[in-house]
Order: sequence, then structure tokens, then C-alpha cells
Amino acid sequence: MGELIKADSGEIWVERRGKGPDVLLIAGLSDPAEAWQAQLDGLADHYRLTAYDNRGTGRTPLPAGPLSVPGMAEDAAAVLHALGIPAAHVLGFSGGSRIAQELALNHPRLVRSLVLMSTWGRPDAYFRSMTDFWHWMAERAPTERAMLEAFLLWIYTPRAHADGTVDRIIEETLAFPYPQSIEAFQRQLAAFRTHDTLARLAEITAPTLVLAGELDIATPPHFGRAVAERVPGAKFEMLPGEAHQPFQEVPDMFNTRVDAFWREVETRD
Repeated sequence: MGELIKADSGEIWVERRGKGPDVLLIAGLSDPAEAWQAQLDGLADHYRLTAYDNRGTGRTPLPAGPLSVPGMAEDAAAVLHALGIPAAHVLGFSGGSRIAQELALNHPRLVRSLVLMSTWGRPDAYFRSMTDFWHWMAERAPTERAMLEAFLLWIYTPRAHADGTVDRIIEETLAFPYPQSIEAFQRQLAAFRTHDTLARLAEITAPTLVLAGELDIATPPHFGRAVAERVPGAKFEMLPGEAHQPFQEVPDMFNTRVDAFWREVETRD
């Protein structure tokens, strides 16, 4: 069960699971806390995991005015402060990895380690065109199902489209009782698509692991490699045969990898 906690920007919905060292899970564009279900279930024996709904997602209200990545990073810091967590291993996915970068830059004492999945530091022309298309696709798709069927072409592997995984995810999304509005989708997307951290990444001090899917067409591996090259001491790993969202497609493999990284950091500390 989750709860609404108070932050300067308003209320934020939080889900918590497990016992052990603290882990903060930061979801990407449009994803509620439930996107991390395989991690909330699979890692709870060793970690106390916290996932939350970003502004305008799930049960967290969409505030007035434009969204910004630094503002959403302040939400992440507010979650940790409200829950009395002095520092956590932070795992950010896609747009959530941008939030995680800002959290590590602006609140380094809150971040014990950093895992950046499907990340980027600076958008390029292809990325801007892709996200422009997503913006108007959300308005003009004939149905919500059609929007999801198109959008998820960038997110999951051909394997997941063939074996019924994507069909299942679409049905679960359509049945979710807290759907994201088109406005919230577009405002989140606007924040993520222009944010640029590349020149500041050298200021990150947390131990960092950057993961990229070999088949990711939304944030190709060269984006993640560029991030890892700029974060001091960061490790970069490419996941063969995976796309943008491997923590859902191959959760056992993904959980094993991040668990090994966190145990290494715990031993070092």
C-alpha cells in the first residue's frame, strides 16, 4: 500500500517495500510507481525500496505552470526528506535518469550511488524530432490504445511485441485507474526533451553505473556511453538484445545486475 506525502510542490504518492539499505526508484515519462513492480517484488528481501509517482503521473497531481527536471529532482529530495532517509541508492530510468542526475548534482549527500538506465546527457536532432512526434501523437491518435501501440514501438524489443508482453502491458495500462492526461504527458515530455546536463556531469561524485539496451532506439547506447565518459569513475554496460525498458522485460537479469552494484558500493562504504 502507498501513501500521499507532503512536499513543497504539493502531494506525492509513494510506494515502499522491503527492508535493508534504502533504494529510491525514479520512473520515466508517464510511468507510475507500479512500473517498478518487478523490482519492488524482486529486491525487497535485501533493500528497502521507495518508488513514487512523478508530477502529473498516477496519484501525484499535476501542478500549475511548466514542469522542469530540476523541479522534479526537488520532489525526489522531498520524498527522501519526508521519509527520513538520509541517503539512498538511486535508480533512474529514462526521464527519471535525468531527474536522478539532477538529484546527484544538487543534493550529493542524498545519493549513495547512482544507476542510470536508458539515459542521456544532451538531446540530439533525432531525439528532438522523435519527441516532437510523441507530443502531437498523444493529441491525434484515434484512441488511447492506438497511442500506446504506437508509442511502445520505441520502448520494447521486437521479442516483447511478438510474445504478448506488450499486449499485456497495454491492457494493464488501459485498466489503470489513474490514467495520465494528455496535458501531463506533454508537459513531462517538454521537460525531459530539452534538459541538458552534459557539461555538468563531471560534478557527480556518487559511484555510478550506466546501463544501456543494445536495441534501444529511443536512447541509443551512445547516449549512455557519453554520460558514463563524463561522470568520474562511472561504469558503462550495454545489455545485449535489450531495448529501452529491460527492467520490465528481463527483471531477473536486471535485478541481479543492480544488486551486485549496490553490494559492491555497500562493501566499499
